[in-house]
Amino acid sequence: MQPDVSFIIAAFNAEASIERAIRSALDQQGVSVEVIVVDDRSSDRTVEIARSFRDVQVLALSQNRGPGGARNAALDAATGRWIAVLDSDDTVQPERLSRMIARAEREGAQIVVDNLDVVQENSGSRKTMFAKSFLKKQAAIGLADFIRSNVIFKSTFNFGYMKPVFERAFIEEHGLRYDESLRIGEDYILFASALAKGACCVVDPAPGYTYHIREGSISRVLELRHVEAMLLADKAFEREHPLDDAARKAFDERKRSLDEAASFLALVKHLKDRKPLKAIGAAIRNPVALRHLGMPIGARLRRLGLPFAQTRTE
Repeated sequence: MQPDVSFIIAAFNAEASIERAIRSALDQQGVSVEVIVVDDRSSDRTVEIARSFRDVQVLALSQNRGPGGARNAALDAATGRWIAVLDSDDTVQPERLSRMIARAEREGAQIVVDNLDVVQENSGSRKTMFAKSFLKKQAAIGLADFIRSNVIFKSTFNFGYMKPVFERAFIEEHGLRYDESLRIGEDYILFASALAKGACCVVDPAPGYTYHIREGSISRVLELRHVEAMLLADKAFEREHPLDDAARKAFDERKRSLDEAASFLALVKHLKDRKPLKAIGAAIRNPVALRHLGMPIGARLRRLGLPFAQTRTE
């Protein structure tokens, strides 16, 4: 029998958290699930732990393909009616998928998202990412809404943090896959592409996904090369998808913010490398980047507004 949901979990050196993630997926209530773990050439016990679960399909890649490549391998193997992405660091509440699928099917949607709880594992603190009142008003997310939320420097959290559940038939009908050239932002492009293809995305305001933050869980910091790759991916997206006026306005705003982020990161790099002439050149090319130096660099990097939850598989 076809499962209701295929959980796809990309994992890289996730031995500390993979068991917890898998158990939360298997513990879903009211829906049948298949769990697919794709190991992205880990050097620890991730594969061994994942294979200890009898009901989990484990794919071990022969070479590291990054988060997009690992998830694409899982998508190719998935058979469920719906696709749920789960990061190997994170967990889901037992009733999450039954509630979300019911909402999507009731409203004829091809994508459904929900709220997230953020847990700081070192301190044990827990907070909900988006105000429930805000998401109640945001009953659906359109392409312009989604792009606008992913403007860099705009906010600490954005819709890019959400973990969408996709109708697999829609994904397959339109040949949608993750962009494997991206190590950051691959989730954004897939989500935006689905919306551009006409998918309806509804919002469940209740938190069902738990985003765990622990010391050392993020594999790398944002670098200039990541932003440059995002700019190239956005350019390809623009060529492929026609944009209405609202989406075009949001897209242009995002591009300006990415250009600004690239200039800021180049400026920071030149300053750290003690290359003042190159730093001056970066500032001249985009003077707006200078305004961000008024905030400590670490804090400004955290304010880039990128979904770092998506960077934890390499």
